[in-house]
Amino acid sequence: MAVPAQAQAPAEGVDPAAFGPPAPQPFDFEQVATLAQERSARLYVQPVAELVGSFANLDYDQYRGIRFRRDQDPLAGNATFRVDLLSPGSIFYEPVQINLVRDGVARPIPFDPALLEFDERYFPDGPDLNTIGNMGWSGFRMRTPLNRPGVMDEFIVFQGASYFRAVARGTLYGLSARGLAIKTGSPDGEEFPLFTDFWIVEPKPGAESVRIYAILDSKSVAAAFQFDVTPGAVTMVRTRVALFPRVDLRETGLAPLTSMFWFSPASRRVVDDYRPACHDSDGLQMQTGAGQSLWRGLMSPRNLQISSFVDTDPRGFGLVQRPRDFETYQDAEAMYHLRPSAWIEPEGDWGAGEVRLIEIPVENEFNDNIVSYWLPSDTIPGGERTEFRYRLSFAGLPPSNLPLAKVRQVRSGRSINVETTRSYIIDFDLGMFRETLPNYQVSASEGRIAHAYLKPLPEQGVLRLAFEFEPGRTQLSELSALLTDPDGLALSETWLTRWTA
Repeated sequence: MAVPAQAQAPAEGVDPAAFGPPAPQPFDFEQVATLAQERSARLYVQPVAELVGSFANLDYDQYRGIRFRRDQDPLAGNATFRVDLLSPGSIFYEPVQINLVRDGVARPIPFDPALLEFDERYFPDGPDLNTIGNMGWSGFRMRTPLNRPGVMDEFIVFQGASYFRAVARGTLYGLSARGLAIKTGSPDGEEFPLFTDFWIVEPKPGAESVRIYAILDSKSVAAAFQFDVTPGAVTMVRTRVALFPRVDLRETGLAPLTSMFWFSPASRRVVDDYRPACHDSDGLQMQTGAGQSLWRGLMSPRNLQISSFVDTDPRGFGLVQRPRDFETYQDAEAMYHLRPSAWIEPEGDWGAGEVRLIEIPVENEFNDNIVSYWLPSDTIPGGERTEFRYRLSFAGLPPSNLPLAKVRQVRSGRSINVETTRSYIIDFDLGMFRETLPNYQVSASEGRIAHAYLKPLPEQGVLRLAFEFEPGRTQLSELSALLTDPDGLALSETWLTRWTA
């Protein structure tokens, strides 16, 4: 086939320079991946900014008194998306380089205090900007008309290590996502990777999504990220990651989520509080590669607890805030009933591994103590490029396409009959069971299950499964419960919890 004239090579003897330089390639993921690969070949040095002048020694309120000037918005004029660059200070001392990609060309946005305004209540003499040292931005947040036309609400923020948070319509910030979780819960200590560079691609007029590139770096690995973020009733973050490990990665969690759980009616040991529950998430929901639906209620243990749910090619998992009514929490300030759930849906085959859940003791609601992620069975080899992709959705509740009864609520407490025995009450959706009661299966890995029974509560719309657990001499037991048809086919998700002495 003949080559079109405009694509023909220069004739022999003709100087190629006469055709002019080749057009530059638009900035894309592969350029970010190349930068990450080059970074991985160098010795890692953690970036630390010297906080000076008005950015030094700030408390929480003082830091919040520094705001980005909206009239300096790099996306000014875009009707759908806006961006605020975030100041260094307080706990944010790692400099972040932020770039804007416009018409395929990436341009840096250097840190400039002139782009900030300082609240006179905290800076009555004006800001001290005589020296700015080696400071950079600490991150950024993006806004869109999420809840009301013409009102630019925040929908995603990247700030601090590799953490980011997002909200959907009608929700408030709660749990966080992370780039990677490295050695989380390890006795050797956790390694916290950093997002060091971002590229925000200017959205076209009328675009429903915004693309963000990032480089993550740490002692063990450098990585390139691509986030395609679509805000709405469900805020979707399609994620592509290329890892360039400096060493073999054996304890690196993919698609990690971080949340807070203090207490609920199912786990309320030694809590003196007026609220019935206090948490950003109340359970880990999973859909296995074999199609099994699991619900593992969260707890605030007395000692660090690590749980592993072995699987192959998982269909999805996430940290979920199921109760969506104010009465469950009775908190008019934190508004926990408006916190979003986060759901991870892998794209492609992730192979063998485990969903890992880490629960850390906590004595208040001000520290995240719950971590979940996917841990591959195989070591991620150092010196090689490894890719994975997933969809991360933030919404009130995750999508559900299985016709199974879900756990509505769990209660637990000391038995009224025997001090060492514990009573459990599990409320499933009544739904399909209004006419005929299902069978049930309750089991314990150690100890004994006693006095189990089912009772429908039509006015509450739940089917209550109650039983007692007699631990005996055991120190730890894994409990599970499932509703089935007469042939043993699952009619509900499988409820799981861990009892410890």
